[in-house]
Amino acid sequence: MAGTSWWVPLLGVSYERAERGEILDQSTVIALGREALQLTILLCGPMLGLGLVAGLAVSLVQAVTQIQDMTLTFVPKLLAVVAALALFFPWMLNLLMEFTTRMMGDVGLWMR
Repeated sequence: MAGTSWWVPLLGVSYERAERGEILDQSTVIALGREALQLTILLCGPMLGLGLVAGLAVSLVQAVTQIQDMTLTFVPKLLAVVAALALFFPWMLNLLMEFTTRMMGDVGLWMR
């Protein structure tokens, strides 16, 4: 019984199955969490990047012209984020569908 966790009996999983690694273990959960965070960063990156570029451009224009209006900064950023979403949506949807399909397909392997 060396190496088994205290929670294995609580899940109704035999010690032998836990020793063979047939249940969802800590390293798998950490890997799934890391992959989900990487996917989140990858999905948010284009919108955040274009919003940042639009914000910097508007700030530069405001500094040169000395026009300090809040709507002048908000509207271009909003348009840049919406444009990024429209441009990258098929790619983002494809990544999200691949991740979800892989996760749903692996559920059976984890819950034996």
